[in-house]
Amino acid sequence: MMTQKEKSKMTNYRWYICSLLFFATTINYLDRQVLSLTWKDYIAPEFHWTNVHYGNITALFSLFYAIGLLVAGRFVDWIDTKKGFLWAIGIWSVGGVLHAFCGIATSGILAGEWFVGFEGAKEIIENTQNVSRVINVSVVFFIFARFVLAIGEAGNFPAAIKATAEFFPKKDRAFATSIFNAGATVGALAAPISIPLIASNFGWEMAFILIGALGFVWMWFWNKMYQKPHDHPKVNQEELDYILQDKDQITDELIDAKGPVIPFLKTFTFKQTWAFMIGKFMTDGVWWFFLFWTPAYLSDVYGLTSDNPTAQLLLFVLYAITLLSIYGGWLPTYFVDKKGMHPYAGRMKSMFIFALFPLLTLLAQPLGSYSYWFPIIIIGIAGAAHQAWSANIFSTVGDMFPKTTIATITGIGGMAGGIGSFIINKGSGTLFDFSQNTNMIFMGFEGIEAGYFIVFSVCSVTYLIGWIIMKILVPKYKPVI
Repeated sequence: MMTQKEKSKMTNYRWYICSLLFFATTINYLDRQVLSLTWKDYIAPEFHWTNVHYGNITALFSLFYAIGLLVAGRFVDWIDTKKGFLWAIGIWSVGGVLHAFCGIATSGILAGEWFVGFEGAKEIIENTQNVSRVINVSVVFFIFARFVLAIGEAGNFPAAIKATAEFFPKKDRAFATSIFNAGATVGALAAPISIPLIASNFGWEMAFILIGALGFVWMWFWNKMYQKPHDHPKVNQEELDYILQDKDQITDELIDAKGPVIPFLKTFTFKQTWAFMIGKFMTDGVWWFFLFWTPAYLSDVYGLTSDNPTAQLLLFVLYAITLLSIYGGWLPTYFVDKKGMHPYAGRMKSMFIFALFPLLTLLAQPLGSYSYWFPIIIIGIAGAAHQAWSANIFSTVGDMFPKTTIATITGIGGMAGGIGSFIINKGSGTLFDFSQNTNMIFMGFEGIEAGYFIVFSVCSVTYLIGWIIMKILVPKYKPVI
């Protein structure tokens, strides 16, 4: 028989939910990385792509993702967290697998042969004389696959942030977010180790299939383990009281069952919405640039292909450094518990600190002339700062908006971030080909190195600019009721 002390001991089931969010984000970033780690060495030679083609595909992915976020956030608020997440990861897993069949689809259009297998498709494409048609057809199919992937992946963060707001009090949300957001880093860490290995041994197609299938496994665990905290049999009263410690939490729980209370268009009338949107617009593209272009950077500047052990080590170290971002989620809790600051004030102070670290990327290309380790370490530090920034900016939504609207606002901000990512990816692909083809000289750098220096310089200042604008729009904590 349980003693009174054992009965009153708080359960910690919220951390099991956080672990599920972590694995979902890990899978999300693995699926996202397969193309960036296979296009340069496997896909581009087969389909005759250039940097512009890849830049267009990644830019459109960012645009699709942005549009998807606008819809996904509202969808998750409408259908609720559990079903919304199942739909999201199911769609993006299908999209990930679809990439594997783009070669077969291309051969089908070129030669009318749709049931030839992966090797048969390669042979048809190789023997096709019309190279421009191979390029155009393959790009269209990859864009479609990226579209499906983007629409599904758009649901990850709105659903995850909503789940975090349901299971954690405000003071702990940034820390919980930083933990599940570290899944992005772990996915990026696992990607250069696993994906080139799969592609080199089994073909680039199997990399998309095997990584895409992970999402279907996660869906089983999510369906079995997730319920709202006040309905969950594994959450006792002590844990529920801890989760609902904020004054507005109990009210939110009661409202939550009645559906959204802020009309969609009205959300755009709040300065808090625009502060979040601008913060995401200014900074998301930097992370996506590092994610999509670092493998190509090592290949273009240092001749290190994605299956090269040195390149894999460099990418592993880069993303290992970004795991430091977990401390970024803890920092606001320190300011709240030790300094007595309001959660929002502690978050903004933390974000200012994180906004200073990307300034180091100004030195990435100059120091890169001495060793490729310098830009990798600097990009890793900037990436850690971004993930810490990201955990906190996501948490500002839960600070200021009711839980019935959190996924919607997260989606709107994500859309703004996707537009920023579209601009930087589209611009980078065009700039890199232009700088390479014209042998452009800028600030002492020549060719494609000049192009990378320009983009690194832009990345270095966007966080400070974003923080200043956010501070002007919402200088102090002001909740939306």
